[in-house]
Amino acid sequence: MSTRLLRYYEEQDLLHPQRSSNTYREYAEGAVEQVHQIRGLLDCGLPTRLIRVLLQHVQGPRSDLPPCPDAEIANLLRQELDHLETRIDRLVRSRDEIRCYLSRVT
Repeated sequence: MSTRLLRYYEEQDLLHPQRSSNTYREYAEGAVEQVHQIRGLLDCGLPTRLIRVLLQHVQGPRSDLPPCPDAEIANLLRQELDHLETRIDRLVRSRDEIRCYLSRVT
């Protein structure tokens, strides 16, 4: 994991290292697992604003999502799903337009 990426997770309020007396960052033992959870959620396409909320409810190591999301989390996930569906629809329309154009020029 790059230092730059760890700093980004800190900036996004996803990772919270302690500071030693010499101001070096000290990561808790569970930080490696937390970084794996963050990476897994990012790989699912979730934005950091939603990951920040989900991490508050993650249960134990290697749990990517809470077993039973509360109403707030369910609502946030629905909103994200709606956003993804809109993006997918736009991409499908763009793909179809490009195919149509290519079929006319080739």
